[in-house]
Amino acid sequence: MQRRTLLNLVPALTCAGALAQPAPRTAPLGRRIPSSGEEIPLVGLGSWITFNVGHDREARANCAEVMRNFFAAGGRLIDSSPMYGSSQGVIGDGLQKIGSARQVFSADKVWTSSGGAAQVEASRNLWRVPRFDLLQVHNLLAWEKQLPLLQAMKAEGRLRYVGITTSEGRRHRDIEKIMRGHRIDFVQLTYNPLDREAEQRLLPLARERGIAVLANRPFREGALLRDLRRHPVPPWAAEIDCSSWAQVVLKFIVSHPAITCAIPATSQVAHVRENMSAATGRMPDDAMRQRITAYIANL
Repeated sequence: MQRRTLLNLVPALTCAGALAQPAPRTAPLGRRIPSSGEEIPLVGLGSWITFNVGHDREARANCAEVMRNFFAAGGRLIDSSPMYGSSQGVIGDGLQKIGSARQVFSADKVWTSSGGAAQVEASRNLWRVPRFDLLQVHNLLAWEKQLPLLQAMKAEGRLRYVGITTSEGRRHRDIEKIMRGHRIDFVQLTYNPLDREAEQRLLPLARERGIAVLANRPFREGALLRDLRRHPVPPWAAEIDCSSWAQVVLKFIVSHPAITCAIPATSQVAHVRENMSAATGRMPDDAMRQRITAYIANL
């Protein structure tokens, strides 16, 4: 090849190389925790069922890859519980394997009628973290005993945030009483386009009381998406930068001003990337939120 020909090719090769580089990741949108002002991404990662893989090496390695991609996309909050089988240990092993123990916002739960302190320590050892960021009384089990324990841990600097949880629309009246009568940082509840009872009292109360909200069961453990995927994604989803039903559902959830973070669970790398993309781009306004719920209700 002559020198002149080679020099003429250099700009073209340079441009081609630049175009071949992966596009920089867009940082996920976040929302501030009212009690502290700390911001966390709008989409987190749950571990119910999906991370309960026992000692299966291949499955554990897959969970670690899910976590790696979650963090690479800007994720932080991972939620688990002693109720979730081997999930806590799988998370701990994954954090060590991918070197992300300092990056994670660790959210776990107390789920026992007695011996809360011992359970917390066992959970912490499984996660392999120096302390939890958030501990929650799971489904209000023995909350009269466990909530003071968690509040004492926070006062002593052994815990950053205290919360309570419920799921599937249960015990909303009890949740409301605790939100009104006790100082808590987080409440976790079920919220999605079909499960909207929390809109009536709990979400407005969370804003009034300065309580962060984690939205669990965003896909109804996958049942909602299985139903929706029988239908094409509507063209208007592009108006909020959505190309899948999972993104539409998650954007509906996190666009509510009281929701701090949605925590979908998955065991697939492609799905965690898809979920995290719901924390980017344009978000639904009130009119679009109403459009989403009406459309899904009529399918």
